[in-house]
This record gives sequence, C-alpha cells and structure tokens, in this order.
Amino acid sequence: MSRFTALPAGLAFHHPVALVATWFGAGLIRPAPGTWGSLAAIPFAVAIVHLLGAPALLLAALAAFSAGIWAAGRYGAASGKDDAGEIVIDEVAAMWLVLAALPMSPINWIAGFVLFRIYDIWKPWPIRYVERRFKGGAGVMADDMVAAVYAVIAFIAIDILITLIKASL
Repeated sequence: MSRFTALPAGLAFHHPVALVATWFGAGLIRPAPGTWGSLAAIPFAVAIVHLLGAPALLLAALAAFSAGIWAAGRYGAASGKDDAGEIVIDEVAAMWLVLAALPMSPINWIAGFVLFRIYDIWKPWPIRYVERRFKGGAGVMADDMVAAVYAVIAFIAIDILITLIKASL
C-alpha cells in the first residue's frame, strides 16, 4: 500500500525547491520513492525526444543535474538529511542520461530503466564511494549519474552479447 511522505516543515509543495527535488511529488510516494521518481522521468523524456530530438534529452539531463544540485541541497537543509529519500531529481537526471544514450524503443527504454534501478540500488564500486565521499546537493546527484553510466555500459554489453549470439545461430 502506498503512502505519502510529508514535506519538511516550512517547505510548501508549491515551492520550487519541493517541486524540483521531489519531481512534482513523485518522491513523496512510498514505498520506493527512487523507483517512482525514475518512472516519473519517462513521460517527460518521451515528450522531450519527440518534440526536440534525442540530443535535447542529454541537454535536459544536464539541466536537471544542475537544478538538482541546487534543489537537493536546499531540500536536504530543510529536512535535516543529506540525502532525504523523497529527493528524486537525481533519479530523473540519471534516467534522462540513460535514455539519451539508448535507441528510442519501448524495449530499450524498459531495459535502461531496469538496469539503472539495479545499479542505483546495488551501488557497486565506485557508486557507493561517490555517495559517501560527496555531500550536499552535488553528492545527492553524483552517485546516480555514475549509476546511469554503469547502466549504459551494461546495456551496450548486453546488446553486443545478444548480437553475437544471434550471429552464431
């Protein structure tokens, strides 16, 4: 059963920090706010690619990363937590980075979503190191971007493997 997390005292839902950090409230959904934030990034990604093209999604990821440093830092200060669970702008920026690197098709984007969530949750080296090493808004954002790079590399490796298997049949 889903429930919602309350915003920190003194931070209204309509405040830009709350809207950006929680990605319009997606991060307030429990359980698994990171997964909800990642899912909430996809419709925006589809719109960006269809309206402006795939390169625009990369630019949007960089813009979300920059805005996320600001919003995550301010939200963290308001909540008293360095990386409050309801901050999901990091998942949004990272999902857009992953999706910008993949051919646009439902199966590819589903694979990208699954791979990103695996690496974001598992946090193999150096993701966990980045998470612990950097603090504030930049720290919140950085580990997810590394997880995004891992997801893209894994996608490429799987794609090569599938191609080799098909070629050998």
